[in-house]
Amino acid sequence: MTKSELIDKIANSAGISRTAANNALNATLDNITRSLKRGQKVTLIGFGTFSVHDRKARTGRNPKTGESIKIPSVRIPKFTAGKALKNSIK
Repeated sequence: MTKSELIDKIANSAGISRTAANNALNATLDNITRSLKRGQKVTLIGFGTFSVHDRKARTGRNPKTGESIKIPSVRIPKFTAGKALKNSIK
C-alpha cells in the first residue's frame, strides 16, 4: 500500500476529506519523527513501539576488492510490533 492509498482509506474510514486525512497522516508521521530525533520512544498500545537504536562502529569488507573498511556508528529507527498487531496477522 502506498501513502496515497493509505490517505484514501483513512478519508473513507473516518468520513473526512482527502486533504484532512493527508494533513492528519503527515502530522502523525512528523511528530513520530521529531520524538525519535529527541531519542524518545513512541508507543501506540496494541500497534507497536517506535524507538531509536544505536548501531556501533564496525569493520566491514568491500565486496569488490575484499579490502577492509570502517563503517561508522549510526542511529537507526526501530519498530517493534505490539501483541494485538501480531495476533491480527495470524
